[in-house]
Amino acid sequence: MSEAVKVKQGNIIKIELKRENNMLVYEYDIRDEDNRDWDVECQADTGEIIELEREVFGIYDKAFHSYMKINLEQAKTIALQKYPGEIIEIEYEIEEDGRAVYEFDIDTEDDKEMKIEIDAASGNIHEETEELWQIGYE
Repeated sequence: MSEAVKVKQGNIIKIELKRENNMLVYEYDIRDEDNRDWDVECQADTGEIIELEREVFGIYDKAFHSYMKINLEQAKTIALQKYPGEIIEIEYEIEEDGRAVYEFDIDTEDDKEMKIEIDAASGNIHEETEELWQIGYE
């Protein structure tokens, strides 16, 4: 946890443990002093930071909107084709490289919670993880 708050100072509002590419990953949602939310991911066993994403407030965020080529409904369709179930949370994120992604948390028909990121320009699946547990809410 200390590595995550070194990268982004602020209040931790949520912690998740995920399985990503057969690796356990902690994701810390941190709200900074400017009231912006960041996702800091680190390897569970080493603490190494592996990803930093900025959460934005939907498609009206300038960076997200300028990158976006597919709409929310198209992204939902792609996500639910991969993991049939119920979407329980949607986030809009800007990746470290500037890409915008829709992130969906899906309660799947086989009783898992999957997180899937859809690239907002191409519609390609950017990342898939299984959420094992969560503490806190946004």
